[in-house]
Amino acid sequence: MTEPGNPDLVVGDDGLARPVWAATAPLLREYYDTEWGMPVRDERGVFERLSLEAFQSGLSWATILRKRPAFREAFAGFDPEVVAGFEETDVDRLLADTGIVRNRAKILATITNARATLRLREAGDVDGGLAGLVWSYRPEETPRPHRLADIPTQSPQSAALSRDFKRRGFRFVGPTTMHALMEAIGIIDTHLVGSHRRGSSGIWG
Repeated sequence: MTEPGNPDLVVGDDGLARPVWAATAPLLREYYDTEWGMPVRDERGVFERLSLEAFQSGLSWATILRKRPAFREAFAGFDPEVVAGFEETDVDRLLADTGIVRNRAKILATITNARATLRLREAGDVDGGLAGLVWSYRPEETPRPHRLADIPTQSPQSAALSRDFKRRGFRFVGPTTMHALMEAIGIIDTHLVGSHRRGSSGIWG
């Protein structure tokens, strides 16, 4: 049942309002209710989400979510130190792995980004390394969308983060992908006003 006055919100059988995209498939509903928009501040957690957002480019998030267990196994739990050491034999292994998205450019970008993550950590010019860099672009305000059409796909902060990442050698880090990352790890809150998850991160009122 849609929320009165807002067809983008659906009230589930538990009486809770969710956006349409999170109200149907159980996997998406669980992800929305427990993970999406919650703060992630550790290096490995941010690296995993950065990698998965890159793989998601051009695909549905549901596809990536279904494949996430296989991604985690294939990429050593997204441990940057391990992934940074991947060689051509690992690339061949990943391209043969039907459990993940077999895109050579995205696989190579993930390895490149792991190495860039280590360089960022070693450089010491950003407190907290990868996670610290991403969180340093938290804006002073967060969007307050009432409809899905109100949610921006990028922002000045995501564009600036994209430029910073590219300068540091990261790949597949465009401003739209960075905006999605910022949504996913709680830097901004784009839960629709009226959703039961609005404000759940504790970052924004």
